[in-house]
Order: sequence, then C-alpha cells, then structure tokens
Amino acid sequence: MSLRPFTLERFFARHEFSARYLLCASDCESMSVDELVSLEQGGAEALRELQLGYTESQGKPSLRLEVSKLYTGIALDQILIHGGAEEAIYVFAHALLSPGDDIVVQQPCYQSLGEVARSIGCRVIPWQMDYGTTWSLDPDALIHLVTPATRAIVMNSPHNPTGHHVTEEVLGAVARIAASRGITLFCDEVYRGLEYSEADRLPAACDLSETAVSLGVMSKTYGLPGLRIGWVATRDHRLLARMAEVKDYTSICAAGPSEILAEIALRHGEQIADRNRRIIADNLAVLDPFFARFAEMFVWDRPMAGPIAFPRLRVGSVERFCDTLVRDSGVLLLPGTVYADETNRFRIGFGRRNMTLAVERLTEYLRIQPPRDEP
Repeated sequence: MSLRPFTLERFFARHEFSARYLLCASDCESMSVDELVSLEQGGAEALRELQLGYTESQGKPSLRLEVSKLYTGIALDQILIHGGAEEAIYVFAHALLSPGDDIVVQQPCYQSLGEVARSIGCRVIPWQMDYGTTWSLDPDALIHLVTPATRAIVMNSPHNPTGHHVTEEVLGAVARIAASRGITLFCDEVYRGLEYSEADRLPAACDLSETAVSLGVMSKTYGLPGLRIGWVATRDHRLLARMAEVKDYTSICAAGPSEILAEIALRHGEQIADRNRRIIADNLAVLDPFFARFAEMFVWDRPMAGPIAFPRLRVGSVERFCDTLVRDSGVLLLPGTVYADETNRFRIGFGRRNMTLAVERLTEYLRIQPPRDEP
C-alpha cells in the first residue's frame, strides 16, 4: 500500500495555525466544552464523573441511539462510531475493496474518498460534476462508468468544495443503479443539515437502500471537529461487521469524553445546526455584495448548502494568488489545485462568526494588489 501525500491536509499543516485570517475553513463555528455541557442539565457532572477506561468498539450505545435519530430506518446496531470521518473512509475502503476492484468517485472530491482505494490497488474512475453553475451529476453518465469490477460508487452531497447538492431524483437514481448491480453506494453526508432551504434536504442514502452507507461527523454541521467523532450508518450488516474488524487495527474505540460530548451535542443538534445556519446566512449576505463588487476578478458560484463555496479566479494563477495573499495579508484561501482542479478555483469558507474581518482584510488587499494575468 502506498498513500500519496494528502495535498489539502499538507496545505493546512503549513498554514492553518499561522494564518491570521482563516477564510477557507470547512467547518462551522465551534464552542467551548463549557458552552456545550451547559446545554443540558447534568452535562458537566456526567463529564466530570466519567471513568477514563476503554469504550465499546462499536461506540457508546446511547451515542449510537442519538446518531440513529438522524435517519428514518436505522437502528443503533446499524451505526459504527469512528475517530472522525477520515477514519471511517479509510476503514470502509479496507473493509470492502481488494486490488483490481473498480470504484467510481464523484469529482472534484476530498482526496481520501478516492486515494485510499487507489492505494489498495483499485482503479479509481472519476465521475465528473458539470463545471457550469449547476455542478450537477448525470446518472446516465454513471451507467457508462460502471464495470463488472465496480465494487463502490462514492458520492458527496452537500458537496465539498462547491457547496452544491444533487436532487432527490438524482440520488434515488444512483441508489437504484448501485443496488441493481450489487454495488455499495458510499455517500459522504457530513454537511447534511446545513441546506439553506430545509425543503432541499435529501434523504440519507442508508435510508434509501440496504446496500448504501452514509457517512456523518460532528465536525461540519455541528462545528465540533475537536471531538474527533464520526460514524457510518448502513443496513448492510456484513459490511458493518467487517468494518468493525478493520477498525480494531486503527483506533479500536473512541475517546470516552468525546462520546459524552457528542451525545450531548446531538441531543441539542437542531439548536446547534440552526445557530450555524444563521451564521452562514449572515456571512453570505456579506459575500454576495463582495463578489458583485469584484466581479471582474472572480466568478461567484453561489452555493446551496454548507459553509463553503468554490469561486473562480478570472485572472492570474490561483496558486500564486493564494500564496501571495496569505503571505502579504494573512488571509488564507484554499487553491482548487488541492482537489486536482485545474480551473483556477479556490475554496472559501464562511461558517465562522469572524468571517467579516477576513473579508474586510481581503478587500483592502485587493484594492492595493489585485490579481493580474502573468506575462
């Protein structure tokens, strides 16, 4: 097995904790432990009284019960808790795939959704989103990408980095294609719950099909990445059992304090998510006029869900622009090249309350040093 460097994570390792203005974060506004436990009577006491021993490898039953409530047809024994979404992606790939298998992966994507499979020896077949303003996916095109060796189809909706999501009709069509061919559908749903219109919220893939796996995490919608709690939900009991076996070679079990805090957060999940949706709406009200003002520099593809979008730089190199921007102004944007995207785009993040300060600093920078075509 040979894993390539994780381009996005290496970029953040260099800049995330040194840049003064983080304008590309993929998560939402976080909170302190004190703020979180104060949401529930007895929350602080439960945390203080916790014995710091090993936890159940599948995850604390009461936590899995809270996770199961996010779905319509999933029981707590159909949930497997992981140390964040990244571990779940890794474990899923090693539980399902073998060298020589094919896997179809929506593009652009978070690198590990395809890279772990490639490192196992699988052929990764890209399923390209439409590079217009709709960022749509075509199920008819998917049919032609599937081969007899295809073991998994990987989707992400709401999508990182574009902030778009597919329609219910498209998701249903993909689920049917996968089920009819005995293919596992793995759906990254970490931004589910952050749709700007609740009417746009899709059913979870695991509720649509017995062969589908839904990925969730505390990091994005709830803004609690420090808990390092993610999960998969699926009715495929054989796959779930195999994933539990693989997980014995990674984290084995989650951290007890994190499980308690995640459980509290999920019991108050709608309150937390609603707070983050309001922050996103307030920040979009700042970004819309910003991009209108600098329309000669940027193309603003307004997102539909989540705290991120994928605008395009009209002039100059996006890598050079992001590099000089953080060096000269302290504002960090994420070049689209970390997604293997070559269309001069960058990821912008707007799920945090201090985003306005970052946009003000970016505006000052653009007045003095606008991007230019290179000779």
